[in-house]
Amino acid sequence: MYKIIACDLDETLIRLDRTISQRDKDAIAAAKAAGAWFVPATGRGFESVDGTLAELGLDEPGQYVISYNGGAISENVTHRLLHFQGLDRALASELWRRGQAYDVCMHVYTPDMCYAWHYSEDERNYLAGRMAVTETDECDLAFLDGQEIVKVLYQNVDVPYLQSIAHDLTDVTVDIDVSYSSGRYLEFNARGVNKGAGLLRLAEALGVGAADTIAIGDNWNDWPMIRDAGLGACVANAVEDMKQQCDYVCAATCNENAVAEVIERFVLA
Repeated sequence: MYKIIACDLDETLIRLDRTISQRDKDAIAAAKAAGAWFVPATGRGFESVDGTLAELGLDEPGQYVISYNGGAISENVTHRLLHFQGLDRALASELWRRGQAYDVCMHVYTPDMCYAWHYSEDERNYLAGRMAVTETDECDLAFLDGQEIVKVLYQNVDVPYLQSIAHDLTDVTVDIDVSYSSGRYLEFNARGVNKGAGLLRLAEALGVGAADTIAIGDNWNDWPMIRDAGLGACVANAVEDMKQQCDYVCAATCNENAVAEVIERFVLA
């Protein structure tokens, strides 16, 4: 039996209207009752998913979240960190400086806050109800002196434009993990920090082999865990280029109980 189900949140478990279906909730509860861990794996910070954990009945000891694309692994109730790996400050500062030349909203994340530069109305609307954001107009990261930086990202809904920026920044990103998410984000984590590494680290801590894990996602920041899991699945609304590389492609989208489809077929059957 699969023992860990690592699952992306936005556009995978969480529907476009920002709700979770009852069928998905029931499947997660049944998997948990059968002895499996359901582990949200998100690019957002761990504190931003407390409401989702409560909704899923995961706000109790012995349950875990992979957050910041694998930059942190934490215990759900106490937010106790099992693992944390941030981004080198010099690299983060250079990304922050270089990003100001592009048509992007930038985020910089500390362990407990996200700061946004050029915080557009579209981005405000997208993040409303998802996570707390503090707006800043600071042109360098000196205002975060003494604080850990987890990751930096650029936001623009034109993904080819983000890809062109990534190409421009190859001189900076040689020691950085670069990924894309939600059809709007270009994300920068420390080298080796990704959801796949986070899943394998948590599995080892729980005494679970990689073959006994499932990962479910929709975008390229999910790909490392889909690749590294015993069963890698994507929802029907996943980016097309990733689907052909997954072990299982759902018939359902995030709006149609895709997570329940995976759990019912591979865990509860």
